[in-house]
Amino acid sequence: MKIALIGCGAVTQAVYVPLLSRRRELFEVSAVCDLSPTLAGAVADRLGAAGRFTDVGEMLAAGGFDAVLVLASGSHGETVRQALDAGYAVLCEKPLSLTRAEAAALPPDGRLMVGYMKQYDPAVLRAEALLDGVRIRSVEVTVLHPSGEAQLAFANLVQARDADLTQVRKAEAALLDAALGADAPESLRNLYNVTLGSICHDLSLLRRFTGSPERIDHVAAWGEAPGSIEISGTLPGDSGRFAIRWHYLEDYPAYRETVAIHHDQGTLELAFPSPYLMNAPTVLTVVAPGEARTEWREVTEAFETQLLAFHAFVTTGETPRTGRDGALEDIVTAQRIAARYAVQHGLPLGGEAREL
Repeated sequence: MKIALIGCGAVTQAVYVPLLSRRRELFEVSAVCDLSPTLAGAVADRLGAAGRFTDVGEMLAAGGFDAVLVLASGSHGETVRQALDAGYAVLCEKPLSLTRAEAAALPPDGRLMVGYMKQYDPAVLRAEALLDGVRIRSVEVTVLHPSGEAQLAFANLVQARDADLTQVRKAEAALLDAALGADAPESLRNLYNVTLGSICHDLSLLRRFTGSPERIDHVAAWGEAPGSIEISGTLPGDSGRFAIRWHYLEDYPAYRETVAIHHDQGTLELAFPSPYLMNAPTVLTVVAPGEARTEWREVTEAFETQLLAFHAFVTTGETPRTGRDGALEDIVTAQRIAARYAVQHGLPLGGEAREL
């Protein structure tokens, strides 16, 4: 399958380039696009791509590929819309967009898969099977998040400063205005960005395990941005509760994310390593009746499994784990989180979040 890449930054270089290089029997990268000519050239050289672009519209018009991977940072709504309108299948890294309006503007019949790689982690798939039919009492998440530089120090990334990001930053600011209102303070914007940029992975797991939260009861944030964030609320059907605690700890030794699921018959705990470490296993610990304790791990890479799922989606029509509707659920939840925080702290709130 011939593909094109949009965005040649950290996740592309550290994750997608190695994976696409070792799955050349399935994927041929025909073109790459980045605002930085240096990054576009570096990634194209590593993957043997002939097409090198700094403008998305020009690359889509030139064609020569079947599908597009949207891997740039920030909101992807407009880029995804252009690619779908041009008839390409799309794998889009999370978040799909910063606003509900962007998601609603996408063609309903477009072939879109949204990338939440943790949903394709073998440990997550096993946990889903073990949870089938049990009554979940609570889900408790803790994320310890070092700096991106610390997590990627091993990757030897190509750095470049030859891209003009002025218009990109203006567009992102306008989208945040649309989501939260023009008067939303920086504390609210930071909360929303962290929720859609990182905590959305945990929201996507909640969607798989229990369904999206029914109610957001409490939101707290403290420390210098991005700081620490705490979110709690009710699971669907008032069947249980969830709590998410996310901490940015710049000098913490290593990324760690734990998801503990307590149910009437025991506990499942998932311990995720840094997402940038290829084939590092997620550890699933199962505590069953009688205090039997079992650990399970597998080195199959979640990002690679996700790529294989995208290949199956495009070639055979296999349904992805998250499409537009699932991604939109996460955007709605993020806006409900922002709205709850604004109400609790008496902050001005407008835009889409005010409507929830």
